[in-house]
Amino acid sequence: MSDQPWVSGGASLPDPNARQSTIRTTDGLTLGVAEYGPADGFPVVSIHGTPGSRYGGPPPDKPDLYERLGIRVITFDRPGYGLSSRRPGRAVCDAAHDVAAIVDSLGIDQFAVTGGSGGGPHSLAVATLLPDRVTRVACVVGVAPLGSAGLPQDTWLAGTTQGNVDEFTWSMQGESVLRPQLERLAADDLARVKRDPTNPLGETYQMSDSDKAIMARPKYAVRMQRLMEEAYRTGVDGWVDDDLVFVKDWGFDLASLTTPAMVWFGTDDTLVPAAHGRWLAAHVPGALVVTMSGGHLELVNRSEDLMTWLIGGAPPADAVVGTDL
Repeated sequence: MSDQPWVSGGASLPDPNARQSTIRTTDGLTLGVAEYGPADGFPVVSIHGTPGSRYGGPPPDKPDLYERLGIRVITFDRPGYGLSSRRPGRAVCDAAHDVAAIVDSLGIDQFAVTGGSGGGPHSLAVATLLPDRVTRVACVVGVAPLGSAGLPQDTWLAGTTQGNVDEFTWSMQGESVLRPQLERLAADDLARVKRDPTNPLGETYQMSDSDKAIMARPKYAVRMQRLMEEAYRTGVDGWVDDDLVFVKDWGFDLASLTTPAMVWFGTDDTLVPAAHGRWLAAHVPGALVVTMSGGHLELVNRSEDLMTWLIGGAPPADAVVGTDL
């Protein structure tokens, strides 16, 4: 265990249901991988949020979901998180390279991809840059681009909880300002989840009432504790690089996406407000859109709808074409 309080030294709650491995990319990175569900199931790559880790098993209230639907879910630590080495200066588009390396190592040709929150843009990058391999893509409560390529700064931040406003402010000032602040927050997070896993975020990250209710579910809280402790296994490199990624160009042309896509967002989301989802709904080509009456975590109540569509099923009854919003 490191004497640095933001380094967890490895999750104290390893996921017993994950089939775990590491792979090496062609540019020399190590990526930590976890798999859930039947090994011969339809492959779905799931990309975690910010901060996060590979521990993304089925929703705690539906532990048999992947087996029942026949889905092989593949998750991984994005660079700098968990078991994955850092890629300094990375961009959102680099996720396509990492995912290609993982599925190649597993002998998978075609797959669906989904990403939540900070993982949302990365899922869109994978689908855009690997069009012959990705069958469907979902961006769930995902962050929109900032600036000329997306939302103006005031709209991008409007309705956002103070903690995320702080992170944006530090990110714009560069890593030398951002890193010590995230080290402080990570240390607080690790201490807090050990005291009360139903309250993983600090007081500056105010969440909607619906999100608080989800976090109060004991099984979900344990899952969040496991995910966060693993995220900080070796420090805050992943979180630092994510925050820097979101305030610069994504590195790919979203308008060139040809894969069938779905965008999900919550009307009461305080971490990634609905304006981000509405922008994505209008700019992800041909997207189906689900507007959830809840917050950032609301998908936990709709996970079966999402997974059913990703593996080729019908969209949820409340899905509409983005241009109809």
